Amino acid sequence: ARGFSLPLQLPADCGDARYFDISRLACGPCGAHQRQSADGSSCVCQPGYRMVSSNGGSSVICEKCPENMSGVTQDGWNCITCPKGLTSEGKCKCLNNEILVERSINGVLLNEALCIHCNGSEQSFSASDASGNRCVRCEQTFINVSKSCDCSSPNILTGGLCFSVTESLPPKGVATVRFGQLGITLMSAWFLKNLQSSASACWLHSNLTACQALGNMCVMNMNSLSSSSTDACGLFQYIYVNTARLGIVHSIAFWRHNLPWLYYGDQPGLASQVLEANNFPTIFSFKGTDKDVKLQFIAASFDAAGNFLKWQNLEGGILQLCPDTQTKLNAAYAFGTTYQQNCKISVSKILLDFANPIFYDLFLEYNGDNGQQYLWAVPVLNLNLQYSEMFVNQGSNMNNWLLTRRFFLVDALSGKENDLGKLPRVIRIASKISISIRLVSHTQRGMIYPPLITIAYTDVLVQNPETQSVMVSFSVNYEMNQSEAQIQTDITLGVLGGLAVLWSLLKTAGWKRRTGSSIIDLQTVLKFLLFYAGDLANVFFIITVGTGIYWLVFFKAQQFVSVLLPLPSQEEDFVTYIACAFSLKALQFLQLLLSQLTVDIFFIDWERPKGKVLKAVEGEGVIKSAAAPVSIWRTYFIANEWNEIQTVRKINPLFQVLAVLFFLEVVGFSNLALMDSSSSLTRSSESYIAPWSRILRFGVSAALWLAIAFLQIVFFSVFYERFVEDKISQFVDLCCMSNISVFLLSHSCFGYYIHGRSVHGHADTNMEEMNMNLKREAENLCSQRGLLPNTDGQTFQISISRKMRLHYDRIHESLTRKRGPARLLDSSANTFEQSTRAYNTMNKFLSSFIDHVHKEMDYIVKDKLLLERILGMEFMEPIEKSIFYNDEGHSFSDVLYYGNETTLLIFDILFFSVVDLASQSFVLAATLTYLQQEIFRFIRNTLGQKNLASKTLVDERFLI
Repeated sequence: ARGFSLPLQLPADCGDARYFDISRLACGPCGAHQRQSADGSSCVCQPGYRMVSSNGGSSVICEKCPENMSGVTQDGWNCITCPKGLTSEGKCKCLNNEILVERSINGVLLNEALCIHCNGSEQSFSASDASGNRCVRCEQTFINVSKSCDCSSPNILTGGLCFSVTESLPPKGVATVRFGQLGITLMSAWFLKNLQSSASACWLHSNLTACQALGNMCVMNMNSLSSSSTDACGLFQYIYVNTARLGIVHSIAFWRHNLPWLYYGDQPGLASQVLEANNFPTIFSFKGTDKDVKLQFIAASFDAAGNFLKWQNLEGGILQLCPDTQTKLNAAYAFGTTYQQNCKISVSKILLDFANPIFYDLFLEYNGDNGQQYLWAVPVLNLNLQYSEMFVNQGSNMNNWLLTRRFFLVDALSGKENDLGKLPRVIRIASKISISIRLVSHTQRGMIYPPLITIAYTDVLVQNPETQSVMVSFSVNYEMNQSEAQIQTDITLGVLGGLAVLWSLLKTAGWKRRTGSSIIDLQTVLKFLLFYAGDLANVFFIITVGTGIYWLVFFKAQQFVSVLLPLPSQEEDFVTYIACAFSLKALQFLQLLLSQLTVDIFFIDWERPKGKVLKAVEGEGVIKSAAAPVSIWRTYFIANEWNEIQTVRKINPLFQVLAVLFFLEVVGFSNLALMDSSSSLTRSSESYIAPWSRILRFGVSAALWLAIAFLQIVFFSVFYERFVEDKISQFVDLCCMSNISVFLLSHSCFGYYIHGRSVHGHADTNMEEMNMNLKREAENLCSQRGLLPNTDGQTFQISISRKMRLHYDRIHESLTRKRGPARLLDSSANTFEQSTRAYNTMNKFLSSFIDHVHKEMDYIVKDKLLLERILGMEFMEPIEKSIFYNDEGHSFSDVLYYGNETTLLIFDILFFSVVDLASQSFVLAATLTYLQQEIFRFIRNTLGQKNLASKTLVDERFLI
């Protein structure tokens, strides 16, 4: 099968003897005595030949003109005699100030063409027009200077104007344009033709159009200021300085009569006066019946020649080079909505759409008290401004700024070197336009300072317009002075940071007391740093959450504008605080995880043998009576229950993540994080979507995390744990029913005790007796469960003496054993006997300790002081006797996930926020947050199970 293909041919490829056939999209031959036309799509007769017929394309018939009529008329159809010679095209030509006549007044073709001289004498003052077809009145300067249409020496002809040599002309202008980014200085054809004439006409005759044209050329030269240069801006300054007698316009000191307003002046500190001395006389509000949320920008537009075009409202995308829908373009001027637009535009499109530059003087419209409409001039900060020696660099200090007024979007004119009809060598594009709206400090009524438009231009060397492109951006930013808020944040950080140091010192002192050590060593310093890391993380968390919720509430809910969001560049400190909070909280979380995985734990079995059994003595062949063995299954059961509650939390992590994601993405709370004034949870797909505020994203997500977590905690503590299931309390009850106590040591000399001794004496019994025991306990027919007589206290915080700890460690040394083999039947008898003996020894020691058998290691039971509970430390040091502190709650959950919900919740919030700020995706943040929860839960369960088996001698194969 043949492909549907054809060769690519362009009109430029056809040459002089061929034309481009638009029907075949290919080159075709021209006929005899023919050549390609100017547009390349047809053939025309060669010089000396006239057309006999022409139907377009190659359907042209040419005939040679006779020798005595060698010229061809302008339309190409007839031969004619040319008395003053021929042009290269074979047409008649005339001298300057003459017009060519080929037909009589009634259209009859003449045999010989006439060259009629235009009468330039007084009364007529006529000269040929630019095309040489008719006589018109010559330019007024010719008449004024020479009383004719001739500008002969010694008069000066420049730019089509005539000036007398006796007149005081401005200095000779330099028709060059400097493109600083490329390091190129061009001799501009436009400047060469119009600079001197515009300056002279403006200076001598106060010609308004010439003055505007001169000002435009100064703007095209980037408002260059140099006392030694006579470029366009130098000539403008020369005229500006020497026309002070003409007065000013509208009482504006920088706006001279007859001249355009280009500068605000170069006095140091003037920029701050212009931008901050006066408030814009309009009140802006977001809500209410009299809300005013539109910025009415209007611009006076001029062409390059200085002609006024029209007043233009900026709505509709006048300054936005990127194409978009009308609704989204107009959203740029909705007050309070941060607007950003970025795109890449080809140079060919720019040359097509902006062949002639348009210049703008921008104003902001407002209504006066008398109902009259007024305009407020908007200053321009040109980042490409070429400074004189007194303005070495612009810098970020407002006092160094040199503000201007007029600007353009694209200049494809000044970069043309020779022929104004050809492509420019260099074009200059406003690649970055930013309008800044600044709120008046401490305003409560929506007052703003005058807006500022900042422009950065990019110089492009035109080589291949079809493949070249330029990145452009347009933005509208709203800002306020954040220094006071920063100072308040720094003060809060300093105060809370100082309190965190004191709190960490108290924690370290409590930790030293609980470890039974009084020496300040390297371990103590490291522990202090770990405590301080966690507390400082809380400080950063409090500050960032408070800041995020503050901006969320006060920005979105305000009626009259009193606060504006920080700019993205002003959010860096906030993001740094979040990063610090996450890093420090992660360090605290890992330390918490490590401490929980190394806790000492032992299950005390209070069960005693029931009767005796006959047992064969191995190796002796005799049978002796022995105490009936106590079942180990109760211990295994409690160990498994403990293993299950190690990662139980006060909230449901999966529900938490899904609920936060649901409210953010489905309900639409994420829309509150947009940098606009709307507090609506929905946005139209056709409307402009403002960029995200990182502060608002954190504020919305953190507020939802905290609110949903709070509701979950209230639900579980008030309803679920009371009426459905409370796993922590159930574990304590289960210990009592199993006749097993739990002895926990989270520190060397501090831990927790769960008293599980059965009030019924035995727990290893049948179902009937178990139910009977429960019934007797429900009817108060037996003693209470508490450690002390007639009390119910089963959980205690314990502070043990150093002597008790040393004795515990001696027994615990024999608990260290190798892991059991894979099969129970292959267990080593020696290891098994050693482990059993160590277990029985520890069980006997701890049960006797609880029963006050060891008088030298006795203990007392007391209540903690209120201050001790608040500070989380013990004032009394257990020197001779250990101390059991009554625990009204379940403080042993401190060695579980359950008792550290605050740390876990803050870590989850910060992890979610860090991922979201990095990716700008709530979905990804939620997914990764849930994954890290599951990963750490798996690590906590797996390693916690190994620690449980190691410390309690419960074989890990029985932990399921």
